[in-house]
Amino acid sequence: MGRLDLDSEGLLLLSDDPLLNSRLLDPRRRHERAYWVQVDGIPSPEALDQLRTGVEIRVGKALYRTLPAGAAQLEESPQVSQRIPPIRFRKALPVSWLEIRLVEGKNRQVRKMCAKVGFPVLRLIRVRMEELSLEGLQPGEVREMSKEDAYRQLRIR
Repeated sequence: MGRLDLDSEGLLLLSDDPLLNSRLLDPRRRHERAYWVQVDGIPSPEALDQLRTGVEIRVGKALYRTLPAGAAQLEESPQVSQRIPPIRFRKALPVSWLEIRLVEGKNRQVRKMCAKVGFPVLRLIRVRMEELSLEGLQPGEVREMSKEDAYRQLRIR
């Protein structure tokens, strides 16, 4: 549940519970998802403000204005595993990490939002869905959880 594109990494939830699926993916319920995003360059306060207030992106053939989002530059690079294949590296251009929090999930939305404000995404990692996070998990590791724990951490009622 909660798809990731081929170039993205992070938290995936596997379940055969149709109620959980419908409630988690229902756009009216606005479940928060958090991403760590490595971008080319160092975003200005104005660029971060644009991400926070919403930007126009293309969804299919139509223009769409994103809902307000959380956006902040991380003070330190997060401790993450090496990416395979590795991201491109250019000495002349600095990179930075952002945390972006959304309550919607349009196709490639984070990538489109960052590109719109002038900072292409190099790496994208979903780290949290509501209170369910990757904390304590290694890449490829699986954690089994009860239905009750999943509903509680995902704030499903």
